Amino acid sequence: MKLYLNKNLRIIYAITLISVMGVASITPAFPDIARHFNLSGKEIGLLIVFFTLPGVIFTPILGILADRYGRKKVLVPSLLLFGLAGFACVFPARFEYLLILRFFQGAGAASLGSLNVTLIGDLFEGSRRAEAMGYNASVLSVATSAYPFIGGLLASISWHYVFILPAFAIPVAMIVIVYLNNLEHSKSQTLKDYLANALKSIKSLNAIILFSVSLVTFILLYGSYLTYLPFLLNKTYKFNSAHIGIVMSVMSFTTAIVSSRLGKLSTTLSYKQIMTLSFIFYGIALLALSLGNTLWLLIISVIIYGVGQGLNLPTIQTLLSSIAPFEYRAAFMSFNGMVLRTGQTIGPALMGIAFSLGGLRAVFYAGAFLAFMALIPISLIKIKQV
Repeated sequence: MKLYLNKNLRIIYAITLISVMGVASITPAFPDIARHFNLSGKEIGLLIVFFTLPGVIFTPILGILADRYGRKKVLVPSLLLFGLAGFACVFPARFEYLLILRFFQGAGAASLGSLNVTLIGDLFEGSRRAEAMGYNASVLSVATSAYPFIGGLLASISWHYVFILPAFAIPVAMIVIVYLNNLEHSKSQTLKDYLANALKSIKSLNAIILFSVSLVTFILLYGSYLTYLPFLLNKTYKFNSAHIGIVMSVMSFTTAIVSSRLGKLSTTLSYKQIMTLSFIFYGIALLALSLGNTLWLLIISVIIYGVGQGLNLPTIQTLLSSIAPFEYRAAFMSFNGMVLRTGQTIGPALMGIAFSLGGLRAVFYAGAFLAFMALIPISLIKIKQV
């Protein structure tokens, strides 16, 4: 049987689809929500802030709980909270109540993006783990491309309808309870010993390098690419919103295709070589974006960036899950989740500095420089192929 048809992996796909639903599916409804509640552009952004903030607070705590008490005991309540609070967003009569519900929905989402890859690390080993991580990254990429379109269709009927989607987390929770055959272990350490040993694992040289590379990845993605590419497309190529969405989707679908081939590629190249290639692709793509002004070069650059993303994300997740001991893996991956959110937060700010100093193209020069600089810590990684 093909690995992507594995029952446990298909359940993890469903968790992954839920994990990226909270923002991508509702942003098309923002103008209608703002009009309904008479909000400014700054106030409507609170719908994202109140959703992402709980992740910073609760993700490491939930990772520790998943290690100590079991994956399902954290995963199922998280899915139920996400689904119930998210669906309840259909009904509030005041914006303040909507923000409170978004906070609870975000608390439910906090563990999902790390526990899905934790489960893959638990259930698969070697090249099958890399293959499973690749398939999961493909699902994530397709979802982030599709959700804005789905949300836009629902919002065209009524903005309330975009909050129907989170209700799908409830049947997913039921499926996890009944059908997910995951590995669990009993507590054999005191909490003090667990925290000390988990911290020791997280502080290893390989882990620090991988966390650093994750940080750079999301600084590039949310700084240079997602924040400023739309401005470049509008200013240089005179693209409207629809055209910009199509270009961004090209990257996501390229990432999905490349990620799905990681298992096969890992039998030919080492993970270190794959990561090196990915950041070379990042650098080339960003440099080409800073220099080019022709449509064909734009499309090639976006595809190259998508190839880099498809090689990089599942490889980092595979390596982190490989070096994380089973009893600390959820905390390990949750810490990486915090790192990713940090990159998402500081990326636009750092590239904003580059923009203020040198204009739009300086953002892509800076991104290319950062991508090539990341090759230095990658060269120091010492991990055996798994």
